[in-house]
Amino acid sequence: MKFAWIMAPETEWEEKKSYITTALESGIDHVLDLSDVENIRKLGSINVISNQDDADIILVGKNGEGDGTLHLPIDLDDSKDLAVASSFKRKSKIVAAYVEIDSKKHEELARKLGRVVDYLILVGSDWKVIPLENIIADLQKEKVKVIAAVSDYEEARLALETLEHGTDGILIQPQHYSEIKKIAELLDKIKSENYDLKVATLTRVEPVGSGDRVCIDTCSIMNVGEGMLIGSYSKGLFLVHSESLESEYVASRPFRVNAGPVQAYVMTPDNKTKYLSEIETGDEVLIVDDKGKTKNAIVGRVKIEKRPLILLEAEYEDTKIKTLLQNAETIRLVSDEGETVSVSDLKEGDKVMVYLDKGARHFGMSIEESIIEK
Repeated sequence: MKFAWIMAPETEWEEKKSYITTALESGIDHVLDLSDVENIRKLGSINVISNQDDADIILVGKNGEGDGTLHLPIDLDDSKDLAVASSFKRKSKIVAAYVEIDSKKHEELARKLGRVVDYLILVGSDWKVIPLENIIADLQKEKVKVIAAVSDYEEARLALETLEHGTDGILIQPQHYSEIKKIAELLDKIKSENYDLKVATLTRVEPVGSGDRVCIDTCSIMNVGEGMLIGSYSKGLFLVHSESLESEYVASRPFRVNAGPVQAYVMTPDNKTKYLSEIETGDEVLIVDDKGKTKNAIVGRVKIEKRPLILLEAEYEDTKIKTLLQNAETIRLVSDEGETVSVSDLKEGDKVMVYLDKGARHFGMSIEESIIEK
């Protein structure tokens, strides 16, 4: 998943602090700094990238350990940066290398460091002419995360979209506070997944007795049209609407999805699933709207209570899927016209939105394998 770090300008602490707090408010919790590590840690739960021994990620190559790539040896295997990075890795440290790309030799050094370190930060004066594509392509099979240093929105977009893969992350070196929020919004947009929802026809609607039902309360407000993908089969999930609508029986709970029984699947980020029984406070789940657009949400609370259930079976082309939901007026699916329909009003022949997965699931991950679910 794409990510962002920040390196605030080297200025008075109060001004630097404003840059870092703006980043934190935008969801960026990794800070690269060489001089104010102690002050930064006081701001909250932050991962610090620095050349100090107690840093969360040890920095090599910028005004500290290593040679800063300013005086390259003829034989790059003798680079002090490589030696220092290798030494830290032998001590089981997490290491980031900082390389200013000013020549072909700097590019070659970056590739060598990329085979040693955990993170490779690339700094260039103009990413339109720096061979970022070459470095990404050469290191794509390595475990290293490639990061491009950027100063504004356009540089960030270019770095993240270079080649089909783009860089894994960006290091924001902002010239103004507003760039931080703009880049954070770009990251959210890139990270969002789109699901191709299908219209399935209900073939069975039947009360089945009681079971342990899970309610997921998130830390986000869901709008009308948004809910979660939930179902009894990993190959097919129903779009279960949030409780964002008012009812004559209960006030709206726009943060909640009444999700179904404990054994059902729910879609989580990165096209993974979890059993509802596994979801707990602090986990991330995927909010999906009726167009298939998504956003991540943090779980604030999970409630499990015994409730009456209803069985829903639907068919799309030759594929049949099922799910169980609480049998109550406030639980809704989404129709083919984008309208919400209470499970108490559903009947055979109604059309609802579902998501079908071509693969099977192994520990929640989609895999290319046939599987029978019934």
